[in-house]
Amino acid sequence: MDKKFTVGVIRVLTSDDPEFVGMHGRFIEEHYPGIRCVSKCIPDQPEGIHSHELERIAVPKVVETAKSFEDVDMIIVSCADDPGVPEVRKALPGIPVTGGGETTAALALRYGEKIAVLGIVDYAPKAYLRMIPPEKLVAVGRPEGVNSTLDLMTPEGRESCFRKARELKEMGAEVIALGCTGLATIGIARDLEKDLGIPVIDPVLAEGLFAYFEAVRRQG
Repeated sequence: MDKKFTVGVIRVLTSDDPEFVGMHGRFIEEHYPGIRCVSKCIPDQPEGIHSHELERIAVPKVVETAKSFEDVDMIIVSCADDPGVPEVRKALPGIPVTGGGETTAALALRYGEKIAVLGIVDYAPKAYLRMIPPEKLVAVGRPEGVNSTLDLMTPEGRESCFRKARELKEMGAEVIALGCTGLATIGIARDLEKDLGIPVIDPVLAEGLFAYFEAVRRQG
């Protein structure tokens, strides 16, 4: 690609640390050539999104943040629950918009017939329920002691993720779809794959793949 395809990445966990805010964007840039990411976080969500109520509060913030980008070719809402994705599509027609949920669900269907979700809540993200047939969604698991993205960033939270992932495999999972981009932040997917011996779909890597496809498609 001659010209960088610019993606606006929206983080739904508020932080004033530019290194943290830009982490998902850098991960995408490292894995997909020709992609340039510009990252922003929504305001006043210090624990991110770990309930339906927090998602409801976040949606208008996601839309306003999306509108604040200038000269981007695509927008990614880097959250497995895809908060505000439909609303941003309506607000910014003509700009491709996706999120961590629908991209992860699409890839999970490619890698196995029995899919389990590992996340920070006891329910599957909306896109997973919409896209994965009920007979293929074998389980949804939340690691013990993990109630928000912040809990994943502790040694105890990470180890709890491994324990829950092993349980999900024992329940019949052939592939694990991570249900929170915070799990991508801690870089756990590859280690889980080594431990379990089954595919684990990283939401940020999934988002980036769809952005890369859009970039190649745009070039014709």
